[in-house]
Amino acid sequence: MSPVIWEDEAVSYIDQRELPMRMERRRAATTADVVEAIATLAVRGAPLLGVFGAYGVALAAAGGARGEALRDQALRIRAARPTAVNLMWAVDRMLAAADDGADAPALLDVARAIHDETRETDERMARSGASLLPAEGAVLTHCNTGPLATGGAGTALGAIVAAHRAGKRLHVYVDETRPLLQGARLTTFELRQAGVPATLIVDGAAAATMRSKGVQAVLVGADRIARNGDTANKIGTYGLAVAAAHHGIPFYVVAPRSTFDFTLSDGGAIPIEERGHDEVRAWGGRPTAPAGMDVYNPAFDVTPGHLVTAIVTEYGVLRPPYLESIATLEMRPRLPRAERVR
Repeated sequence: MSPVIWEDEAVSYIDQRELPMRMERRRAATTADVVEAIATLAVRGAPLLGVFGAYGVALAAAGGARGEALRDQALRIRAARPTAVNLMWAVDRMLAAADDGADAPALLDVARAIHDETRETDERMARSGASLLPAEGAVLTHCNTGPLATGGAGTALGAIVAAHRAGKRLHVYVDETRPLLQGARLTTFELRQAGVPATLIVDGAAAATMRSKGVQAVLVGADRIARNGDTANKIGTYGLAVAAAHHGIPFYVVAPRSTFDFTLSDGGAIPIEERGHDEVRAWGGRPTAPAGMDVYNPAFDVTPGHLVTAIVTEYGVLRPPYLESIATLEMRPRLPRAERVR
């Protein structure tokens, strides 16, 4: 079941806040609905935000917005979350099509093309990522990077599932991913559906798990990657990369070209979203810390490129020096249809 689809002149989506307890599909019928779904993490995952944002612009156009009115609504969607560059990339592509004269049906076609391309790039990344994994052994992942995060096969989790389906005997250790538990709620759900053996761990156990469980690779997704390989991803990723480097474990980032921000020379300028205090000092409506306790709650951190062993894209595997390999990625043309995975 796709986490996002165009249906009955609206954008239908799985509310990921409700998983795994129940599968609830909601409808975004207005730009305000789209923005709220993004801001509240009902829809999340960098590539999926791009798909959802593109459908959101098509929705605004279908509702009669044109010219500056359409641009205003598109920019509201674009600004709904600041870190994941896929959302901005997709909205900008929709606006470029509108500037070239695309009407509402044509803009919906562009949104559907973005969704199709996401599925196709996921398949390519899954194959390349799976080839990097051992024939047998333990791997570790963080946050959620499967179909729920992309609308396709997934990024890092897509590679793990592809390796499993190719006959590799992997056991996945899944960080719970505080404070919103995307690993516990979503990644374990997807791994169970795929039949991949997995064990859930608390975030603080990741380094000990690397040492005691023979972890042979760490795979994560990304929300934005700078030209030097600095990678913004879910909070806790930086610590994982440091622990992996200490233990001599390869640390792989799996992300499509739409996640790269070629305007940034390094990660210092990546905007880091900070979320509400109650995500940390309460859970399920019950307080877990004293009332009014000060909280620092960044949603993302930036892992320095020198800690990243390789970056898997739809064009293949990039390796250091990233200032050179990422520069070649920027110049690559969009994949022709004949080269895309079916």
